[in-house]
Amino acid sequence: MTVKIPEEFDSKFRFILVAAARAKQLQHGAPPRIKTEARKPASIAVLEVEQNLVPYVILKPGEKKEE
Repeated sequence: MTVKIPEEFDSKFRFILVAAARAKQLQHGAPPRIKTEARKPASIAVLEVEQNLVPYVILKPGEKKEE
């Protein structure tokens, strides 16, 4: 599988962090946001992140996540 990292990501590392967090959500029962034949949560997560279907926020040190 060739991964295309969207320009919105400032690094490959951040892309992997977002995809890993999404894969964890999928493993815990979250529904996929795309139709795909892929069955592994990590593969589905990478596809979703590539298509900008997974929102994320970069927090500054000491800043708390809004819910």
